[in-house]
Amino acid sequence: QVQLVESGGGLVEPGGSLRLSCAARGRTFSFYVMAWYRQAPGKQRELVANHSIGGGANYADSVKGRFSISRDKTLSTVYLQMNSLEPEDTAVYYCYARFKKDFWGQGTQVTVSS
Repeated sequence: QVQLVESGGGLVEPGGSLRLSCAARGRTFSFYVMAWYRQAPGKQRELVANHSIGGGANYADSVKGRFSISRDKTLSTVYLQMNSLEPEDTAVYYCYARFKKDFWGQGTQVTVSS
């Protein structure tokens, strides 16, 4: 069984930075795709950034130039470096991975507020 364990969320002031991490526990794979999604209160879950083997990184327009996704060399851990955070970035951030089927983390809260 695969578990995705996220960490790094918290409260930060506008303009600040956070780094989210998501590591696979249990059976691990070189996941074909790993990604970060987020869901704000009253809104649908949306893709923030993804990284696929051979496809590189892709970002939502709202975070381009501010967020950066990366993976470790085992391709079972994914990071999201978030800079110049805005109140609109406040959401629960979910890690996603795919290897023959979809896996989701439990979510980590990111709050951007002064």
